[in-house]
Amino acid sequence: MAIHSPGQVPGRVPDPVLDHSDTTSHTTSHTTPVTVLGMGPMGRALAGALLAAGHPVTVWNRTPGRAGELVGRGAVEAESARSAIAASPLVIVCVIDYAAVDAIVRPAADALRGRTLVNLTADSPDRARATAAWAAEHGVGYLDGSILTPATSIGTDAATLIYSGPEEEFAAHRAALAALGGRSDHLGTDPGRAAAFDVAVLDFAWTAVSGYLHGLALARAEGITAAQLLPYSQGIVSLLGHIVPLYAERADTDNHAGDVSNVTSIAAGIEHVLHASAARGLDTGVLDAALAVARRAIAEGHGRDDFSRVVDTVRKG
Repeated sequence: MAIHSPGQVPGRVPDPVLDHSDTTSHTTSHTTPVTVLGMGPMGRALAGALLAAGHPVTVWNRTPGRAGELVGRGAVEAESARSAIAASPLVIVCVIDYAAVDAIVRPAADALRGRTLVNLTADSPDRARATAAWAAEHGVGYLDGSILTPATSIGTDAATLIYSGPEEEFAAHRAALAALGGRSDHLGTDPGRAAAFDVAVLDFAWTAVSGYLHGLALARAEGITAAQLLPYSQGIVSLLGHIVPLYAERADTDNHAGDVSNVTSIAAGIEHVLHASAARGLDTGVLDAALAVARRAIAEGHGRDDFSRVVDTVRKG
């Protein structure tokens, strides 16, 4: 249920509202008031999960009108970011990027002072560190976080969220953050660490998905439907389940023995795909880049090493 002050119209927080009461008195309660800034699909999912867990929730979005269903469930919609921030000791922001975060929270620095800001917006590790430095300068508790699962998973055991920043901030709000999903990991005090995990995982995910879509385009050019290709594509997915842990071990131990395949043979395979794609007039930019990295590894004398050796070639730029 939402908390309303005397004379307040249910569902709206009047502007301006600045509550200078003790902002830490509720942080150990499972019903901590929480503000969610940003009402995109993920922001709405976050607010909905908090409501379902019994937290008083205040919401705000730059474009009004996206919180109707949440207001119907008991959320309070604020008229400004400042009044939304002032309503809760814990403020979660989830928008498109850190430029949007800055535009929302920096003008309201005085309202944020003494509160905890949890930034679940995806961006780079360096931008996370810069935002953490700004928060520290203004007396704002700060956790940077990343969401590694889709909006539909939020509030369920399938959700995975990761955080980095001061351990005491995470501990103080662990109960409220637990409402967002089944896995909630604190990865360390470096505020950029969660974002570093996020971009590394997204690098893998979107490169892989781009490869799959390119494969579908090549199949279509050869008169093969996606449905016809599907069982063989799923075989590759199954193979990746073995390759991922193997390459993780080899990267960490610097053991790239070419005992099964090697960079030279993989490069030859990439060339075959590239030739077939070029013959059908497809965009070969991603394949060109992959082959260039493999050839560079070969030129460095690693042609007989396992393809996992490419991790070092990429690091050398």
